[in-house]
Amino acid sequence: MVGQTVADYLLDRLRDWGVETVFGYPGDGINGLVAAWGEADNRPKFVQARHEEMAAFEAVGYAKFSGKVGVCAATSGPGAIHLLNGLYDAKLDHVPVVAIVGQTARSAMGGSYQQEVDLHALFKDVAGAFLETVNVPEQLPNVLDRAMRAAMDQRAPAALIIPSDVQELEYSAPQHAFKQVPSSLGVEWPTTAPDAEAVRRAAEVLNAGEKVAILAGAGSRGARGEVMQAAEILQAGVAKPLLGKDVLSDDLPYVTGSIGLLGTRPSYELMKECDTLLIVGSSFPYTQFLPEFGQARAVQIDIDAKFVGLRYPNEVNLVGDAASTIRALIPLLEQKERGKWREGIESGVARWQETMTAEAMVDAEPVNPMRLFHECSDRLPDNAIVTADSGSSANWYARHLRFREQMRGSLSGTLATMGPGVPYGIGAKFACPDRPVIAFVGDGAMQMNGLAELITIKRYWPEWEDPRLIIAVLHNNDLNQVTWELRAMGGAPKFTESQSLPEVDYAGFARSLGLGGISVDKPEEIGAAWEQALMAAGPVVLDVRCDPNVPPIPPHATFEQAKDTAAALIKGDEDRSGIVKQGLKTKIQEFLPHKDAKDAKDDQGDGA
Repeated sequence: MVGQTVADYLLDRLRDWGVETVFGYPGDGINGLVAAWGEADNRPKFVQARHEEMAAFEAVGYAKFSGKVGVCAATSGPGAIHLLNGLYDAKLDHVPVVAIVGQTARSAMGGSYQQEVDLHALFKDVAGAFLETVNVPEQLPNVLDRAMRAAMDQRAPAALIIPSDVQELEYSAPQHAFKQVPSSLGVEWPTTAPDAEAVRRAAEVLNAGEKVAILAGAGSRGARGEVMQAAEILQAGVAKPLLGKDVLSDDLPYVTGSIGLLGTRPSYELMKECDTLLIVGSSFPYTQFLPEFGQARAVQIDIDAKFVGLRYPNEVNLVGDAASTIRALIPLLEQKERGKWREGIESGVARWQETMTAEAMVDAEPVNPMRLFHECSDRLPDNAIVTADSGSSANWYARHLRFREQMRGSLSGTLATMGPGVPYGIGAKFACPDRPVIAFVGDGAMQMNGLAELITIKRYWPEWEDPRLIIAVLHNNDLNQVTWELRAMGGAPKFTESQSLPEVDYAGFARSLGLGGISVDKPEEIGAAWEQALMAAGPVVLDVRCDPNVPPIPPHATFEQAKDTAAALIKGDEDRSGIVKQGLKTKIQEFLPHKDAKDAKDDQGDGA
């Protein structure tokens, strides 16, 4: 009789690493591992997703919101293949995830056997941090330990492959012997401090600037206080890429909000007018939204040398932990006086917030999607976690949600893949079961995989300390972001066959599972619907009928450009009249004098 198996020991070792949750889906390629879970009283907890891609997304969401390694598991062949999209999401957003996958038995390898896939070739790119196959029991601790450390160190996916027959072998520890490699648990990380001379040169650049801008990305999340102190000394404005949206509170008057195509006009103007740029913990890729080359002197801080000097011709590239590097900088920075630069930033931010309120209150048919986000923003609990899917929901997430200090939020940043909004939310609930989670999802993403993951939510929500998980569906029966990209970037009208979606009752589907479901088709119902969902004793799907013709106008678009785009499309697009009407009504809000924000919100009328 076999004693402790390799699979048994694997779960032991995961527990020793502090792993509490593994997201996965079973299959005969990991039967040995599944049997071990049964013997281990389901520790770490196996969370059964509806699809391996969703398991990977859930592991990414768990890692993003817990700060720990996310772990996912899948069978050989198709199961391993299904993990790839979620693992690439982790790779591109620099998130530590470890994938455990099965493989055909060693005796069948090379024989074109069922579900035999060259997993090393398959995972070579996505799991470049660490990838290895366990061929004998003595390998296991070393391989697993290296995978965990590599994932944490490189903030990237790592993978270990375990053939099905190896899982069932009796575990034997590596010995003090030739060609056996012992291993140990744990890791103590250093604080990476920058070179003192480089810090002095960086301070000289920043002190010489008269119009300083800061770009604070996800890598500065652990340096919130230091970024705020530097911004006050330098009298700088602070813009945030999407993955850094929760780094600083949007209540700070000098925080200009998101940057880029989905960003705000104050962030666009901040970069266009600054003479000095400090980039902290960001590899924001869209250089056209950074200052013109030669316009600004720049300093970058990043813990990873691969990502400094990558986007802009910086004068000083500091490799170091964001918090410790800025702390080293601060004594060398000269306090700047408050002047027209900072006053102009704060004035622009206040004006933009008024504009967003006005745009959210513009009438639409039936509901303006911006209002869905606007009405949510002030009602968000202080400890809320927010996820958003790719697509038009990302536009409104970026511009209309104002995060306060303790709130967290994320989406698929660099991969911008469709479909992670709901599984991110599930991962967030397992990472932080005591916090409410809100997921904003387009109806295309909801049909792609969100509906199935409602079944996962049904299964697990009674275990969460705070049962609230609200999924707000932007129900417009259109793949809206791509439709607008066709119009604005390709100069092409909407192609109905590819863009229109079949009708689904999302709230009804939720209710059929025993979850909450609220349908909204009138703008005046949105506030009450949010309050009902936030007071619910369980998960709720908020099914909101949104107008697909409300345009996601980029921050650099002028009124004339919006008008010209509408005029160009009027000849061929089936929604042309709505596009013209909504586009002009929305864009004109930037040019009109605004009421007080509260008055605008109270006015249910024409949204002027």
